[in-house]
Amino acid sequence: MNAPYPPPPAAAGRDRTTLWGVLGIVLGLICCGILGIVFGYLSIRDAKRYGQSPVLGYLAIAFGVINIIGTAIWRASGTYPLWNN
Repeated sequence: MNAPYPPPPAAAGRDRTTLWGVLGIVLGLICCGILGIVFGYLSIRDAKRYGQSPVLGYLAIAFGVINIIGTAIWRASGTYPLWNN
């Protein structure tokens, strides 16, 4: 049996995995689903680069998608407060 591959060695630079993940979650939940997805992707990319857990990135992407879908449903219902029909 082969042992699983160890995580890659830490590359030179700053590990911003947690920063990108938290920013993605906050922005994905509060206002901007697209920014949540972008920061989630950056978190996953840095997690792979530095051998960290990518869970925050996946959560940020999920919340960003939920925000986009929820906003689309809200706008389609006709009760979106910023639109005056």
